[in-house]
Formats: sequence, structure tokens, C-alpha cells
Amino acid sequence: MKHFLKILLVSLGALLLQTITHQVWAQTASDTTLVYRVETTDGNEYLGKIATQDATAIQLKTEKLGTIRLLRQDIKTITAVNAKNLKNGTYWFENPQSTRYFFSPNGYGLRAGEGYYQNIMVVVNQVSVGITDNVSIGLGTVPLFLFGESTPVWLLPKVSFPVVKDKFNLGAGALVGSVLGEESEGFGIVYGISTFGSRDKNVSLGLGYGYAAGDWGRTPTFTLSGMLRTGNRGYLLTENYLIGTGDGSIGLITLGGRRIIKKVGLDFGLVFPAGSDVDTFIAIPFLGLTVPFGQKAAKLP
Repeated sequence: MKHFLKILLVSLGALLLQTITHQVWAQTASDTTLVYRVETTDGNEYLGKIATQDATAIQLKTEKLGTIRLLRQDIKTITAVNAKNLKNGTYWFENPQSTRYFFSPNGYGLRAGEGYYQNIMVVVNQVSVGITDNVSIGLGTVPLFLFGESTPVWLLPKVSFPVVKDKFNLGAGALVGSVLGEESEGFGIVYGISTFGSRDKNVSLGLGYGYAAGDWGRTPTFTLSGMLRTGNRGYLLTENYLIGTGDGSIGLITLGGRRIIKKVGLDFGLVFPAGSDVDTFIAIPFLGLTVPFGQKAAKLP
């Protein structure tokens, strides 16, 4: 386990150094050149610039197929995309969960009007919405009332501050919860976090203090997480905790990935408990689903 922790720390350190010293997206005039992603009713997708259009069809100039004619009646959606999301003629989809890793948040925030629904291991449900570009709010629950049990619910307020755009962000927030059906004094955590890198490639360092039954924890919880894009639909993810206890500390190491399937994010991985109180090496599976909403398709010029 010690060797495993060393490898993890070295890998995260290398990613942190790379994101700080390397400019992730080159700032060129082409970055702001808009192209269109057209989805047709038969499920095909095309990328290109609109050459001409009339009341019945559009002429789309693509890189791979040349100029093609698409009837308006066959067009399902048309979305304006930034040219920086095009890699060798392939569209790299937006990260459906760029503000979080598996569960832990980072320093980026939802944009105004954006939101997502997240389900973790079937039982955990969360919905978050961007109020402004810097403020978001979320609501979560485990619906145990379906089984006649008391149900935990929680709020997720968060603020984010871009220090250097797309390179360095600061965030702060809380998880404020209670248990419906019981006389509960509540539970939760308040945290601050710093994120180095872009929405697609970053490392985050966080610190938080938890509370339960009216008492605050005496020792903080530290988080160290990272995200690395591997292609137009894939990510590598790691999310790690060092949780202080009265007698020492407990570590949780999570390694896995994210796959974008029709704009929906599928998270998968393994959780490895670590610490002096963990006698055996075990791996706990993790599975999560993120469905973004609030992004509107662009209108034709």
C-alpha cells in the first residue's frame, strides 16, 4: 500500500507540474471561430461551417466530406461549437461534469443556467444548477423513504473565483444536511479548494471541516484529485481523501475514468481504503452517471 501511495503522489505531482507550466489551450484567433455541429434525425452528426442556406436546406462545408446539403426537415439539432474543441476534424465533447471529479468538487463552477443530474451507485441522487457564473446550488438525497426509513437530504451551495482564466480557480462551499423523519442536529462539511489547470486537465487541492450532531471535527479532511482528458470522449480521474480521526487518519484512494456517451457522463472506478486501521487490501467499485441540462442549441445565422 505504501508503494501504491508513492506512485499515486508522483503521478499527481507530474500532472500538477504540467498543468502549471504548460498552456493547455493556445490562444489564437481560431479559438473564437465558430463552427456548427449538426445532428440529423437518423442519428448522424456533421461538423462544419454553413456555406449557404435557404428555406429548405443548408450547405455545410465539412473537413472530411467536403460541402454537403442537409434538408431542414432532416435536422434534429444545430449547435454552435468553438473551434478549439475540434481536434483533427473530430469534435471533443464538453465535459458533462467539469466542476467535480467522482464526487468531490473542484475550483470551477457551473455557468449561469447550466445544470446536471448525478446518480451514484443507484441510491445517491443530486441536482445542481448555476445561478450565476460564480454561484451554484445543489440538492441531494438518498430516497430511503421508499423503504419506510428516514431519508437524508442535503444542500450544496458553492462559489468559485477564476484567478487566471482556464488555469487557476478557487472555490468554496458546503454540504449542509439533515435526516428527514428523525430529530437530527444535522451533518455536513465546509470546504475550500484550489484548482490548477483547465476544465479538461487539472489538479485540485482541498481542505474541509466536517460536523455532525452539533459538533465540529477537530481535524481537517484533505483532498487531492486530478482529471486528465484522453480523447474526444474519455477522461482519467482520481479522487483521494485523508480524513482525520481521533486516533489517526483514514485514507480513501479512488482511481478510474469517465466516458461521454451522447453527452451523458459515465464515471467508473475503484475505491481503495488505506490507513493504519485497514488490515486488508480491498477495492470497492464505484459507478456514477451525470446528465447535463440547460445548454441550448444555437440558432442558424
